[in-house]
Amino acid sequence: MAEASPRLRVDKWMWHARFFKTRSLAAKVVTAGNVRLNGTRIAKASVAVGAGDVLTFPQSRDVRVVRVVALGERRGPAPEAKALYDDLSPPEPRAPDPSRPVPEAGGRPTKKARRQLDHTRGGALD
Repeated sequence: MAEASPRLRVDKWMWHARFFKTRSLAAKVVTAGNVRLNGTRIAKASVAVGAGDVLTFPQSRDVRVVRVVALGERRGPAPEAKALYDDLSPPEPRAPDPSRPVPEAGGRPTKKARRQLDHTRGGALD
């Protein structure tokens, strides 16, 4: 008999790898149908993943594509979590959002600058 390779639930693995803060958040993403396992959409958090599987899922505004390298035994620190996967599409720096207001340079005027501004406008408004 061939020995089966070790497998782990997809929601638990995503939580171990620190893609989501809680396991229930990972399960919500999976059950919403937003996760693909080796190109096939999955909708159950109980689907098992193993080494060599490729996961595609949304995380904030990015789409992550990762290859499972190892299964974690616990949710450890970040360096331990990074050893569980290979990132096939690292997040690219996004251009600034044009709908967000950009603060003007200089910020709030000083008292001296405000007096000069009042003077150019025709005096103080006191």
